[in-house]
Amino acid sequence: MKRRLLHTRIFDVDGIRYAHPRRKIDREFFVIDAPDWGIVLPVTADGKLVMVRQFRFGSAALSWELPGGIIEAGEEPIKAVQRELREETGYVGRDARSLGWVHPNPAIFSNRCHIIVVEGVSLQRETAWDADEEIEVAVRPIDTVLAEARSGRLTHALMINALFLFEPWWRAKAGAGV
Repeated sequence: MKRRLLHTRIFDVDGIRYAHPRRKIDREFFVIDAPDWGIVLPVTADGKLVMVRQFRFGSAALSWELPGGIIEAGEEPIKAVQRELREETGYVGRDARSLGWVHPNPAIFSNRCHIIVVEGVSLQRETAWDADEEIEVAVRPIDTVLAEARSGRLTHALMINALFLFEPWWRAKAGAGV
């Protein structure tokens, strides 16, 4: 049985009863029902990543991240991250492909986070931030970003996960001389 406990503009909280299959214990668990998210790894023609720095309310701190955001209902993940990239940074790219998806935290979240790489990005548009966004955009060397993720300087878990999926793809591409 499921009951809606809280509805917000970005997620809902549901109480869901589950029974343990062997112990026959019946208990309510809490699930954050959120839309899928997308993260984009925007790679410039000269092999750098476009990143954003923005204030995060949960940590009450500024955070260096890859662009991304909510995938709207009915929106394809690749289209969503291309939209987020354009809105947050003004960058647009030509080739996009999925590196996969992850469950952000399957203990409490119902959604997936899609990780997409977009190649050949260049600055082409004005940004279109949401009302509560104030973003600094920077183009950074990939090896520097990967080193910061390994050193603990980058702390956003989904960004580190995206970089973990990206690195072997990037190394194979660089090794192929493409």
